[in-house]
Amino acid sequence: MNIAINEAAGGVSAFGYTAILVVGVALVAGLIWAFRLGFRVRRRESAPPRPEEQPTRPVSGPVQEERQAREWDEVPRATDGSERLTPHQLNPTGTKRAADQSRPRWEPGSSGSFGGGGGGRT
Repeated sequence: MNIAINEAAGGVSAFGYTAILVVGVALVAGLIWAFRLGFRVRRRESAPPRPEEQPTRPVSGPVQEERQAREWDEVPRATDGSERLTPHQLNPTGTKRAADQSRPRWEPGSSGSFGGGGGGRT
């Protein structure tokens, strides 16, 4: 056997173990530093609000969701073919409140959903 190769392999092995140990210690030190930095930052922040400082409901009661049927708002046409419409001449939402506010219902015989397993319209 070649003694020089065995000694070199032993030296590389010891160097590898030492490198792993140094990297592990550096990682642990980095984690400890990060936690300490986090605690210092947290200590400087304001405390969470107390129960009496929490927002409360309005006296009139909770705010309710408003539902309404909408329909497309037609884009106004320019009077002259060469005239351009500017943004302030357009409705920003593109829709308007519909005259008929009744909710659409399913038609009889429809399954109610895509792939619902019903016969659908025939």
